[in-house]
Amino acid sequence: MNSPRFFCDTPLSPGACFDLPEAVARHAVRVLRLPPGAGITLFDGQGGEYAARITRITRERVAVSIGGWEDVERESPLQLTLVQAIQAADKMDYTIQKAVELGISAIQPVASRRSVVKLSGERQQKREAHWQSVAISACEQCGRNRVPPVAPVQSLDLWLAGPGKAREGLKLMLAPGAGHTLHQLPPAGQVILLVGAEGGLEPGEMRAAAQAGFVPVSLGPRILRTETAGLAALAAIQTLWGDFKGE
Repeated sequence: MNSPRFFCDTPLSPGACFDLPEAVARHAVRVLRLPPGAGITLFDGQGGEYAARITRITRERVAVSIGGWEDVERESPLQLTLVQAIQAADKMDYTIQKAVELGISAIQPVASRRSVVKLSGERQQKREAHWQSVAISACEQCGRNRVPPVAPVQSLDLWLAGPGKAREGLKLMLAPGAGHTLHQLPPAGQVILLVGAEGGLEPGEMRAAAQAGFVPVSLGPRILRTETAGLAALAAIQTLWGDFKGE
């Protein structure tokens, strides 16, 4: 994991020679200032990673040759989905980045009634693409070889009313003052965590979530900000049932 890591959205194979995608090439040469001959690691999201080497740098191209494939996985055994109400400013970027580092399997952004940011049309599409790029960058940094998908934004009400298969597993929603805490719950291999935006979920949304099978849980006596609460819960869940246990 010492060499710089880059995600390439194209099938990779040992012995292949090709030009890095423009954005990857720009980051490798202009930001990291890697020279010809530098070793890098590439992954395509299909599992494992490839040792590679920069063979040529020109004004418009960065050519690489791929060496061997390594069957390296750094995924949590816990299938963990974060359903995050859209947050304001760069809080959403921060939450996605850190959630990926914490081993999240998938992220579902939802528009809740208390979400400050309202998205639609082209602006929404740009934010969704940006959030996916944040997830990719986080994988490059933390060593993951599978990129968690960031789903298109849905309203929370519509998502809760959607197909039940999309919500299989232990369903939890953060709610200050709730009667349950995480350590009181039975171990689970699949967890869906619902986190509200600034101001939390409205009472009607909490009722709808409860009807959909979500259990309200508390993280203790203090009121945590939205960008703190979800990440704290993810870390606690990984400690209780995921790979933070070190087993």
